[in-house]
Amino acid sequence: MEILKSAVILVIGFVLLIKGADYFVEGSSSVAKKFKVPSLIIGMTIVAMGTSLPELAVSVTASMAGNNTLAVSNVAGSNIFNLMVVCGACALFTPLTIEKNTLMKEFPFSILCAGLLVVMGYLGMSLGRVDGVILLVIFAVYLFWMIQSAKKARTSGDKLEAEEEALAEEEIKILPMWKCIVFIIGGMIAIKFGGDFVVDGASAIAAGFGLSQTLIGLTIVALGTSLPELVTSIVAARKDEVDMALGNVIGSNIFNILLILGVAAAISPIAFLMENIIDIIILIIMSVVVWGFAWTSRKINRTEGIIMLLMYAVYMVYICMR
Repeated sequence: MEILKSAVILVIGFVLLIKGADYFVEGSSSVAKKFKVPSLIIGMTIVAMGTSLPELAVSVTASMAGNNTLAVSNVAGSNIFNLMVVCGACALFTPLTIEKNTLMKEFPFSILCAGLLVVMGYLGMSLGRVDGVILLVIFAVYLFWMIQSAKKARTSGDKLEAEEEALAEEEIKILPMWKCIVFIIGGMIAIKFGGDFVVDGASAIAAGFGLSQTLIGLTIVALGTSLPELVTSIVAARKDEVDMALGNVIGSNIFNILLILGVAAAISPIAFLMENIIDIIILIIMSVVVWGFAWTSRKINRTEGIIMLLMYAVYMVYICMR
């Protein structure tokens, strides 16, 4: 009975996280638009961070509660799930075209971020407050570089960039100020309680079944916080609209490592287990494999998508058996 109650709390937590993130992004984007912030900047900051808000809430809540194992495994699990399952599932419906910037800059940078995390975690088997600040500084530099690159591409008259900017303009709704405030505050409250419920529910389920926090973080919590990306990506794939799917996943994975673990470690030092180091090394290996697929023909085809899903299935078997 207790486990069923914990499962219900976990599901309610996921719903609060996902809907809270949606409302927060919608309200914040509308306010930014009212103050004449360019759509490009809104898209690359508020909207991009919005997809990482559930992971941020869970990791920060876990960190503040001293449940640091869940904070690290949630990020590692989400990144592996995003890369192998979200992209792999999309490739089953339509080949994933890889943009040059993603292939040449963002993909190798995401692998470097994961490598840095392994080094930081292995030295002293923890992420201290100084490590957290370093990750946040790198994140700020990365965000500045991304915005400058996007501005440069736009001013050079790139047709695709202009189309994306026009699309962003259409997607950002301008809401009444009272509604923006309700959405932002309501979204933040939902995210806060959603994070609490997910951490409490996941911890109780782990204790009830005698499972480790790491396993729960890598599976149930990672799947729940990454569910919006999976659903929206599959819907887009079925409509043959996945030109930026891999780029979005890589961007989200970079956000997860630099922003989420940076904030969590800055709040409270995060202890690392050897299992966490192994999981991040597996993330690096999987990233290199997918990067190799992308290099072959600047796209990921159905066969490669199946291989990615099979690799994830093998990884799931491994973490359940260890």
